[in-house]
Amino acid sequence: MRVIIIGSGIGGPIAAVALRKAGIESVVYEAHDGPGVGIGAFLGLAPNGLSVLDTLGLLDAVRATPGAHVSHLTEFLDSAGRRLGQLSDGSDQLEPRLRSLGVRRGELQAALAEAARAHGAHIEYGKRFVDCDDTGSAVIARFADGSTAEADVLIGADGLHSRVRAAIDPAAPTPRYSGMLGVGGWTSSRSVEPTPPSTGRMVFGRRGFFLYQSAPDGDVYWGVNFPHPELDRAAIAERGAATWKRELLDRYADDMPDLARILADSDTDWFLPFGLYDLADLPHWTRGRIGLIGDAAHAVPNSSGQGASMAIEDGIVLAKCLRDIPNPEEALRAFVASRRGRVDRIITEGRRRGKLKTLTNPVAVTLRDMAMRAVLWRLAKNSGHSWIFDHRVDFDAPVRT
Repeated sequence: MRVIIIGSGIGGPIAAVALRKAGIESVVYEAHDGPGVGIGAFLGLAPNGLSVLDTLGLLDAVRATPGAHVSHLTEFLDSAGRRLGQLSDGSDQLEPRLRSLGVRRGELQAALAEAARAHGAHIEYGKRFVDCDDTGSAVIARFADGSTAEADVLIGADGLHSRVRAAIDPAAPTPRYSGMLGVGGWTSSRSVEPTPPSTGRMVFGRRGFFLYQSAPDGDVYWGVNFPHPELDRAAIAERGAATWKRELLDRYADDMPDLARILADSDTDWFLPFGLYDLADLPHWTRGRIGLIGDAAHAVPNSSGQGASMAIEDGIVLAKCLRDIPNPEEALRAFVASRRGRVDRIITEGRRRGKLKTLTNPVAVTLRDMAMRAVLWRLAKNSGHSWIFDHRVDFDAPVRT
């Protein structure tokens, strides 16, 4: 069997390595000219995703990326910096290599691409997918440069605005805007007191949400989500990074002083925001020999902290299904059946958490902070959301239709 994978972000290289481990040949086609160093700010990798990386022999490469830092505790603060509660994801009870990480997105993508090649996977850059045809016995992919490729299966790992998703179903629903923009980066400034070791702080400000953590090397990683009418990329870029920086400094000026200090000390280039979207209840993840993984199939809310880990899980489960079920169409249906319930539950949880970030009415903010103290105490006592982090994929267990 031969598989075409469209997209070399996170899910694509993972799927390629997992397929190789399953004895299946694949080629990854990526529209950009390289693996994306410098793209995006940072993201989290939870124990469920790290365990897959470990199974595939990729974890050491990811842990060695510049800026990677352990992050298994979260402090929740109100706008004045008063503590609302603290939660552990439980990964501090695991072996050290599986403790949750914060990683730079660009460095992660580069590390995964390099590790995938080291494991025998093939990646072709500068190949922008246009469309494909399912002949019933093969899939033919067409690219913008006029070239084509043929395989037994085609997998779209091409993200939120997937062209493969449109090929499967031109009437597929579009991603849902959360009502928030996001922006993030890091700074080497030492003007704020470092966070406790392995601890991120989530600050529910008066007019937006703020996350930050000090890494062992002293850099401060930060991200903000704030309510805003939806804007496309052109409109965001037109305003310019300096204008957005001034707006964010004003937005967080009345919150705990460390927030404004972090923003002021950060390079202005970080300040072009992006819309926060999710995608749930997609009717068709597959059509014939064509399938979707990662954000192309199910973009989970960023509040879940599971976007990358869901794509990583998808990659190894897909490989198991194609390994154990000879008929590609049946294998893709089995993949959907095994993944949809878990992903839908995480999307629901992420949307629930995200609503807490959008509150700006002073009365609603006060009530939220009061309620969070009680909720966080209960979650800490009852192990919180361990059903998310404790999930493991057994690569050797057989898959049945």
